[in-house]
Amino acid sequence: MAAELSSSNIAEVKNMGPREVIIEEMDDSPDSSVGSSDSEDRVPLARPDIPPEYWHIQKLVKYMKSGNQTATVVALCCLKDHDLSNEINQMAIMDIGGLEVLVNLLETADIKCKLGALSVLTELSLNLEIRRSIADLGGIALLVSNLGLPARDLQILVSETIFNVAQVRKARKHVRKFDGIPKLVDLLDINEAYLITKWDDLDVDEKELVNTAISAMRALWTVSTSRKNVLVMMKCGIIPLLARLLRSIHMNVVIPTVGTIAQCASEESYQLAIETEGMIKDIVKHLSAVDYPQLRQQCAATIFRCAESPVTRDSVRHFGGLDPLVVIIKDPNCRPDKPLLAAATGAIWKTAITPENVERFDQIKTVDALVQLLANPDETEEVLSNVVGALSECLKFEHNREVLKRAGGIPYLVNLLNYTYTPLLENVPMVLRECAKDFDSMRVIEELDGVRLIWSLLKNESTSVQANAAWSLVPCVKHARDSGEMVRCFVGGLELIVNLLKSPDAHVLACVCAALAEIAQDRENLGIITDHGVVPMLVNLVHSEHVELREHLASAIAYCCSWRSNCKMFGRLGAITPLVGYMASNNSNVQRTTALALFHLSKNSFNCITMHESGVVPFLLKTVSSEDQTLQEASAGCLGNIRRLALEAETYHLVTRGEKPESSEEDDD
Repeated sequence: MAAELSSSNIAEVKNMGPREVIIEEMDDSPDSSVGSSDSEDRVPLARPDIPPEYWHIQKLVKYMKSGNQTATVVALCCLKDHDLSNEINQMAIMDIGGLEVLVNLLETADIKCKLGALSVLTELSLNLEIRRSIADLGGIALLVSNLGLPARDLQILVSETIFNVAQVRKARKHVRKFDGIPKLVDLLDINEAYLITKWDDLDVDEKELVNTAISAMRALWTVSTSRKNVLVMMKCGIIPLLARLLRSIHMNVVIPTVGTIAQCASEESYQLAIETEGMIKDIVKHLSAVDYPQLRQQCAATIFRCAESPVTRDSVRHFGGLDPLVVIIKDPNCRPDKPLLAAATGAIWKTAITPENVERFDQIKTVDALVQLLANPDETEEVLSNVVGALSECLKFEHNREVLKRAGGIPYLVNLLNYTYTPLLENVPMVLRECAKDFDSMRVIEELDGVRLIWSLLKNESTSVQANAAWSLVPCVKHARDSGEMVRCFVGGLELIVNLLKSPDAHVLACVCAALAEIAQDRENLGIITDHGVVPMLVNLVHSEHVELREHLASAIAYCCSWRSNCKMFGRLGAITPLVGYMASNNSNVQRTTALALFHLSKNSFNCITMHESGVVPFLLKTVSSEDQTLQEASAGCLGNIRRLALEAETYHLVTRGEKPESSEEDDD
């Protein structure tokens, strides 16, 4: 410190009133009248819009800058007495360079100075701009260095400050860069007995250990919003520690633990670890913690992210986690809590992928509850997206389509096609696809002009929206009253879907091919898409290795063959040999549609020759004995066409040589 204060100065700092500080501050200012003894000449210099507390705080910061250690500690204590969440008070500290002083105090050897500075920084760092300033001043490196000190009260304050500051991206990066994550993880390693013992039964030292773990867990909760940090945390061995903390009876421990798990659950490695460590049981248990909505939200979010795994979905059902999720979406008190509602509906969506879970959802009338959420005009797009995703899984069962229809849910679903939220537009076509399989539901979709709205989604920039829209058109076109006329009524619709065959996304191409296979079954529509160049575009895709694309591409080729010279054109453009290669696939769906395509292509003599030369016969002889009737008939038909051409060729050669065909000799006999 540049100068030292006497004990009388220290007492003066502690006892100084706001009014006295203003007068002295004005004495120190360059605008004050030097040598004037009249206090009335000085008072008007104070700005009327700045409260006296502003100058008092700046005076304290000056003492921190120029005083000795004792004076600094006293100034920090006095500073702490002020409301540091007040913007004016924060401005007073920032304007005079107090933040730099506080950060620099973290480098001192005096523990009291460090504790005082941290207690102030913890409160100041609730402000976003101050967080950024602390990160820019290199404060994270100093905070991390103090984590290694043995003083637990210091570790707690450092962790709490990191919890606030690490909400800034740069700060999260610095925590990782300066090896703060391993130090924070080490603070979580406390005796499990402390976690399952009532708070009042713990002694002072044990309570301090638990508080240290809580603050470290809170810091890691914020830090875990970075994917790189999440991976570092796993390398530091955080998984078993999370499982241990999750079993705690202290909610202050459980809430940040579940929050961290929810953040980490986006990574597949963590999802597997959550399964193997048996965390699902505890997560499901906390779903029913009505007094802790944030905890319920984080539990539901964890299930949402982990339920891609069938093992996790089964575990949630086994431990009774399906019912609490539905209770949340039915509870009117939970409706205003949109993050909780979004997490719960997301968890229902993912767990509904398992048919056994849908059975339980049906028993507790989940579809009705989901439709009620659709009917809420104030619902958020994220909630609606998850609700529609859940319905798309439940409606794979025919009886749930009836439930949706009775509940009047179809108009709400069609209306959602007018939204612009991409995740929602990905899900709505999928649930309407399931509805379109029901005759009455399809009539409602037609009356509401739903097919046109789905078709318009083909223009969306998102490839997922394009793919799902094309995929949902398959049953819509199939079950429409007059599908051919309906499709032709969409101005530019057929050109739009044909042009999607230029998409670089294999899934989009597969779904478009499936839709084209259905559209091509109407002869007039087939003529139109042929004029738009569908044949060469399909041929351009035949070398793809994508299994789903191969399946639907072969189907599209099969149904496009019936228009004039299309069959011949496919052969001339080189589609035959790659298609023959599809027959070697182990996928029965690919074999079925390929055999169908080859059967239609074999109606052209030149194509039969190409097929024979490409070695198709052994494949057809194998698949002709298949238990799949469609595959069997298509293979037999293709073989019949090839054999017929071979017999005609043989007869022709015999006749030209003046010999009688074998069949003629047999007839003479």
